[in-house]
Amino acid sequence: MTKIKIGGIIQNANLAQVGVLGIPDRPGTAAAILGALGRAKINVEFIVQCIDMSNRDHVVFCVHEDNLETTLKIMNDVKENVCAECVVSRPQVAIVSIFGPDFRERPAIAGTMFEALANQEINILAISTSISTVSCVIDAERLDDAVAALRDTFDLP
Repeated sequence: MTKIKIGGIIQNANLAQVGVLGIPDRPGTAAAILGALGRAKINVEFIVQCIDMSNRDHVVFCVHEDNLETTLKIMNDVKENVCAECVVSRPQVAIVSIFGPDFRERPAIAGTMFEALANQEINILAISTSISTVSCVIDAERLDDAVAALRDTFDLP
C-alpha cells in the first residue's frame, strides 16, 4: 500500500484539556470564555466548539498544564456568566498533528490518521482541523506511541 505523503508531524505535550459544557447557544459565548483567558494571559493551544441537537454549546480547549488551576478558577466564574451546566478538565493530555499542503483537496488523510491511532488503541479526546492540519488531543502517556504510528503510516520528508 502506498503511503500518503504529508509535510510532517507536530507534537505538543504538558497540556490540560478543559471543557465548558451545556451552554445555551447564543452570540458571545466563545468571546466570554477566550476573552477571560486572554485577559489572564493564558494561551489557548487548541479549541473546538460544537452545538448539540438541544442547541447547547460545548467549548473544549487545551492550556499548558501549569495554567490548569488558574484556568479552572476563571472558567468557574465564566460558567455563571454563560449559564454553562459544568466545567470539566483532564490533565496530562497532548496534541499530535499532521500537516501538509492541500489537505482539503486530498481525501483519506484524516481517516488514515484516525485509523493509525485506533490500531494502537489510542483514544482521541478531541479533533480539530484546518486547511493544512489535522490535530488530535490524546492522553499524554500515549504521545510517543501516536507519533510512532503516524511515522509508520505516512510518507514523511
